[in-house]
Amino acid sequence: MVALVMVQKMSGSIVQIETRPLYNGNEEVHGVKILYCIFWSFNPCTRAFRHCKPLVQVDGTHLYGKYKGTLLVAVAQDGNQNIMPIAFALVEGETADVWHFFLKNLKDGVGMISDRHESIRVAVNRFGGD
Repeated sequence: MVALVMVQKMSGSIVQIETRPLYNGNEEVHGVKILYCIFWSFNPCTRAFRHCKPLVQVDGTHLYGKYKGTLLVAVAQDGNQNIMPIAFALVEGETADVWHFFLKNLKDGVGMISDRHESIRVAVNRFGGD
């Protein structure tokens, strides 16, 4: 539902949502799913990336307050050295699985700069097997 609304409001945007089953102890609660991660890239950001340097920078920042988790962001730089956001994801934390989810949804770039978080390295190395 969320993905549909986001794409309807801004045609051409990309939204990917992954959910997991909810468990009560060892028992799966049937018919109930919880948000695992969500990726989105707005169409204007995707179009603007065509005019940026072919280098993508990725990083994550921890969220504090009522809602915990991590915000993953991919940015690029245009010819005037302005930073252009390309894509975002909300995830539980920086793990190889969520970085893989995030990176597989990004457009192909020539290179990438990161903070060298171990889970980013593991996720990038997985692409050899995908």
